[in-house]
Amino acid sequence: MSLESIIGIIASLVTIATAIGIKFDLIDFDVFNKRPAKELFEQLISKKTTDAQRKKLIKKLNKYEFFNKQIKKEYIQAFALGKRGPEDLLFDICDSNNIEPTDDMSKNVLGYISSTLKTRYSEKRQSVKEKSTSTTMEPTKFNKPEIIEPNPSGGQTVYMSEILKKKYPDTCNRLISILEKHKVKYSFLKATKDIWCRDYMPVQTPSGKLIQFTYDPSYLRDNKEWEDSRSDVKEVCRLNNIEALFSDINLDGGNVLICDGRAIISDRVFSENPDRDKDEIVKELGQLLECEIIIIPAENDDMTGHADGMVRFVDRNTILGNKLADECKYWQKGMQKVIDTYNLTYIDVPFLTDIKDPKHPSSAIGIYVNFLEVNDLIVMPIFNRDEDNQVLEILQRTFPNKIIETIDYNDVAKEGGLLNCTTWVVR
Repeated sequence: MSLESIIGIIASLVTIATAIGIKFDLIDFDVFNKRPAKELFEQLISKKTTDAQRKKLIKKLNKYEFFNKQIKKEYIQAFALGKRGPEDLLFDICDSNNIEPTDDMSKNVLGYISSTLKTRYSEKRQSVKEKSTSTTMEPTKFNKPEIIEPNPSGGQTVYMSEILKKKYPDTCNRLISILEKHKVKYSFLKATKDIWCRDYMPVQTPSGKLIQFTYDPSYLRDNKEWEDSRSDVKEVCRLNNIEALFSDINLDGGNVLICDGRAIISDRVFSENPDRDKDEIVKELGQLLECEIIIIPAENDDMTGHADGMVRFVDRNTILGNKLADECKYWQKGMQKVIDTYNLTYIDVPFLTDIKDPKHPSSAIGIYVNFLEVNDLIVMPIFNRDEDNQVLEILQRTFPNKIIETIDYNDVAKEGGLLNCTTWVVR
């Protein structure tokens, strides 16, 4: 007799028994029809899910073998998501309920095996143990990037290359004035060789780790001037007191966008690592960045192929991007596949395709999505076109809780990048 037949017979008996007043508390029919745990977890952290729905979702997750009904009723009743991302939330569930995280748990819930989840849990248990056996303890010390010249207040810190201040003093001062107006911390990095610090500085993960990828982009090779401008990332980190985990994956920071447990990276990462298997690259990136990896097509005529010149996150399910109808057919088709696969909402943003400058063939003028986002502030580039107001309205509508400032950044843009390219934001 098949399993389906057995389940059908049991269900019929329960229906009959219920009709005559008999209760079956020993059978949990959810075990026969489980949705993937990852699917439930994604719904749990969705901003569209209500608090009442989240409590029901945790109850369902509690029935999976890796939780084994160890999530306490008190925790479920008091649950509030707050601003936690996927890995922080899973850690909190384990930590608050004394559930030791396993690879099987993180793979099924997060979609990848987290190398930090078990470490954080064991470190927390050890810390609690030490506190219970000692009356005096040294304060816990965390390694954070050193702030060299911070403003008095703010959350995240914006770093820029010292070269930006020297090479483009007026443009840099305009940006500094905006940061100071909104009390955003900022600082300048030593030992850099060009202004594009986003690309060669580490990428910060949701848990706060800094991942320093190999910085050897193909577009800087075979040109002595450009090769000489490639910063020595280890030297930059050392001289700026930055501690990072180094990876041998060749990847620019401008090609990594992270939001709520998801990371967008263009397929340029594959051509930059030709000796590695694509699936293995995606798997390793997921583990390092603690995120689900979404690969989008790079634009063929874009020298760098960076994601931050094409799209930006609004939230994990919504992205802003260059107006699809104005893009090349292959890119439209590739992006539409990504949108459908990951159920993303795509908000069109104008970008200027009619600006040609023979003196600056790599100019980034016209790319509005390469804005700076820090704390509750967005600094948006403007190009003295009618589209400036259109994009401003789109950003104000899309980010109603953020302050939108505009800036003329054209001196820098002519060289091939904009605000996100020339800033490195860490918390």
